[in-house]
Amino acid sequence: MAQPITLIRKHLPDEQELQQESLEQVISDIAEHGKAMQETIHLLHELHKSGLLEAATALLEAKETIAKIAVGQLSKPNVTNILNHLLGAADGLGQIDPATTKKVVQGLARGLERAGEHVDDDKKMGMFDFWKYLRDPDINRAIAFGLHLLKGLGEGLETKIRL
Repeated sequence: MAQPITLIRKHLPDEQELQQESLEQVISDIAEHGKAMQETIHLLHELHKSGLLEAATALLEAKETIAKIAVGQLSKPNVTNILNHLLGAADGLGQIDPATTKKVVQGLARGLERAGEHVDDDKKMGMFDFWKYLRDPDINRAIAFGLHLLKGLGEGLETKIRL
């Protein structure tokens, strides 16, 4: 009768076999992605020629110093206020319908164009001219828009602002 197996030997690769296996994997990857590797090498060469590679390397080596400077600058009250303004403006713009913004900006551009045509006029406007302009539908629309804008602004100013 045969002897029972009492010892199982597991083959553990040595350092040289691990390196050979790793090298074969790298060669396989290069063969599979040859074009991408060539483009990467070309990109690195161009970065090196322009000096950007050296600058990027220096930047990475000095990352702790740069991070300390950046945090120091960002913690200044004025910078914090600017960031809060940007976040508030972004939040406000996010609440506005883009079609409305486009219409208002186009109207503003047309108004500036019309105002520019008459900026050098020395003609004085009398009370009758003023009343005549108030009956103009375009001016009436702009005045109504301005009054509604002021109404909404006032309503918005009444609410508490949460930061």
